[in-house]
Amino acid sequence: MLQALRNKIHGWPAAIVLGICVFAVAFFGIESYFVSHQDTFVAKVDDHEISQQDWQNRLTELRQQLAANPNSPYTVADLEKPEIKQQVLEGMINQVLLQKANTDLGLAVSDLAVRDTIGTDQGFQVDGRFDPGTYRAVLASQGMTPAMYEAKIRSSLATQMLPEAISATTLVSDADIDNFFRLHDQQRDVRFVSLPRPVLADTNVADNDIDTFYKSHIADYTTPEQVSVQYLEVKQADLKVGEPTDAQLHEYYDKFKQRYAQPEQRMASHILINVPKNATPDQQKAALEKAKKIAAEATPENFAKLAAENSDDLGSKRTGGDLGWLEKGVTNPAFDAALFAMKKGEVSKEPILSPDEGYHIIWLRDAREGDAKPFAEVRGQLAGDWTKAEGERLYNEKAGQLADLAERNPGSLDAAAKELGLEIKTSPLFGHKGGEGIPQDPKFIQAAFADDVLNQGNNSSLVQVGQGDAIVMHLAKHNAAAPQDLASVKEVIRQRILDERVDAQSKKQADELIAQLAKGGDAAALAKAPVQTATGLTRSKLGDVKDVPPAILRELFSLPHPVDGKPSWTAVDVGNGTYAVVAVDKVTDGDPAKVEKATRGALRGQMMDAMARAVTLEYVDALRAKAKITVANDRL
Repeated sequence: MLQALRNKIHGWPAAIVLGICVFAVAFFGIESYFVSHQDTFVAKVDDHEISQQDWQNRLTELRQQLAANPNSPYTVADLEKPEIKQQVLEGMINQVLLQKANTDLGLAVSDLAVRDTIGTDQGFQVDGRFDPGTYRAVLASQGMTPAMYEAKIRSSLATQMLPEAISATTLVSDADIDNFFRLHDQQRDVRFVSLPRPVLADTNVADNDIDTFYKSHIADYTTPEQVSVQYLEVKQADLKVGEPTDAQLHEYYDKFKQRYAQPEQRMASHILINVPKNATPDQQKAALEKAKKIAAEATPENFAKLAAENSDDLGSKRTGGDLGWLEKGVTNPAFDAALFAMKKGEVSKEPILSPDEGYHIIWLRDAREGDAKPFAEVRGQLAGDWTKAEGERLYNEKAGQLADLAERNPGSLDAAAKELGLEIKTSPLFGHKGGEGIPQDPKFIQAAFADDVLNQGNNSSLVQVGQGDAIVMHLAKHNAAAPQDLASVKEVIRQRILDERVDAQSKKQADELIAQLAKGGDAAALAKAPVQTATGLTRSKLGDVKDVPPAILRELFSLPHPVDGKPSWTAVDVGNGTYAVVAVDKVTDGDPAKVEKATRGALRGQMMDAMARAVTLEYVDALRAKAKITVANDRL
């Protein structure tokens, strides 16, 4: 049956279908064909499932952010590492837990908060003001509707509510700040003696010692497994799209006309009288009476002044309640219905109540009727959009052909290369940690060492190594991991044994000197070497110190304080088989009184943020302990 199915379908769809069939028969039995439900989540928090699609979408978002930020400490390739993928999933689990906690505590994100967040996003602004057309265009380019984006913003704000509440209650005292600066600006005076590298009296190393060392450290002398692969690559950037014809542009325009439409819009200002959540009847009555009083007084001439004096919308009151141009669906339904029912220049005579916000008094300052932009006006934008879409189509088509041809001719890349006109490239040898060029990509490495390529000699399935960049590969050469011949590393091992003997003798020499110094001996006389000093060393300026070995500087602030004016000597390994003995003679704490007020204020903010993060993590850990969390690692 499976072979018959294979004969009817070709390419990567066949691999998926056949894989599902084999998996079902092998592990679940024939009864699985009659089971309608199959779990697809990557994680489940109580009853809430995080789907594979949600997880992949989050990874895609992170890839886009990393690609747009060249200064990030992470790269797009890092997102393919299992540990990074696990961290992304853990973050999504924490978000679910925080949102569930919001529900349990009765916390909700208001429409006003969503609107203010979107309105202040500079990516949606023109000349410093929110522009609905730009907003819709940006979302359309990302395949999102305003409703989808607003839901995303609401979810993001919901996960911030509890952390922000925790942060608002975090306190950092003046004593905490003083203690920090006492340590941060602490100064230390040290003495140290650098001991000479011992000279071994006996440099003979027996062959038996070398053999024993070789066997006990065999991993150090094993050449790692390496492969070289042939591969074919399809890159969207290399595909020639050509110039679109007017007929193609007209067809594209007709198909996606909504992208180039000017929606019906209203320019509005408002005054918000907030109604507290869970307000008492008296509070609701007071808010309504205040709103009615303002509505009765409001005219186009005094509206801005009334908004500045009375509005509870902090985002717009400074500009006289100005909300800019709004289109349907941007605000809540009650506000929308009232706004689009008004006439130009009209001020609402009755306050409009919207959930989670309060009462609005609205002034409709201007109106625009919806209309599609004519073809000629958007021809340039159409050409760019068509070219991008056509490039993606051609890439997907050619990548699909490559996958299909490679699967139909699994023993070689020749047929695929000839039919698609692609050059067969060959990678250098590389191991499980990758190599130069394309073998740096984790997905490329994973595919090269996969069973079907490495052991079965088949072509790989299609591997996406970047945005618009896909490859298939075939094994060219395989060097199995193998111990190096003892004769080839004998001298290296001999020197390593001698170095270890030197290290041991050097440490013994330092320990003996410290024992003598503890009895009151003179360091210079006992060591027969000069005693060096360094004074006023601080954490912030260690990088400028040139006359003290780096190893001593790294240990400096963990060395013991003097006791009763007497320093304790410590042995420090300074490398290359040498040690130094070091003593801290004096410790002087920093003076918090000398720190400027602005610096103290900045530190207070940093400490509050750090403490809030720590407390939030503790809170999330407590939520995790109470929740039933299931992670499907096989679906990651």
